[in-house]
Amino acid sequence: MKNTKYLFLLIILSWLSGCTLGAEQRNASEVFDLGPQRFHVTDPAAQPSIEATLLIAPVSATPWLDNPGIQYRLAYQDASRAEAYAQNRWVMTPALLLTARVRARFASASRGVVTAQDGAKADYALRIELEDFSQSFEAARSSKVTVRLRASLIDFNTRALLAQRSFSADRPAAPNASGAVQSLAAASDAVVEELVTWAAQRLKK
Repeated sequence: MKNTKYLFLLIILSWLSGCTLGAEQRNASEVFDLGPQRFHVTDPAAQPSIEATLLIAPVSATPWLDNPGIQYRLAYQDASRAEAYAQNRWVMTPALLLTARVRARFASASRGVVTAQDGAKADYALRIELEDFSQSFEAARSSKVTVRLRASLIDFNTRALLAQRSFSADRPAAPNASGAVQSLAAASDAVVEELVTWAAQRLKK
């Protein structure tokens, strides 16, 4: 009888232990987006203004960024090797996250933003290639993030390339996935702000 009691107790403890482990495993994986977008305009009078309609294609990305992984490099070991956090990822690819950011910002600064699916007329097209969107560790407890892209402004009617430029922003980051996410969001907003200011200057009539 005593052995039966012990056996029953062991079964209960094993079941409770399994439930706890299952909860930990479910909570271990986290999915992130870039959070609320912040426009870095301190003076409303200096707000960039584009008197034109833009077609903004989805941002394209280099192959190693074309997935929802949160990428990092251990630069102090091998800067040429990109890895992704095992238990953390983006809700969609960085290129798609950035596409939404760019379109929202340009919509507030121009006469309007359209996509190819809209079938609406546009004055100019903006094409963007994402070249870097990652965290880099210079030491085990020290990291920064980099957002780098190349943008091209095209006359929609003539298909002529009006201007092309690279944009980049670095930000220090806490040495973990959450720190990477927060700093990549800040770096993204800074790059987008620089991008819209540049486009406004290039398209000034």
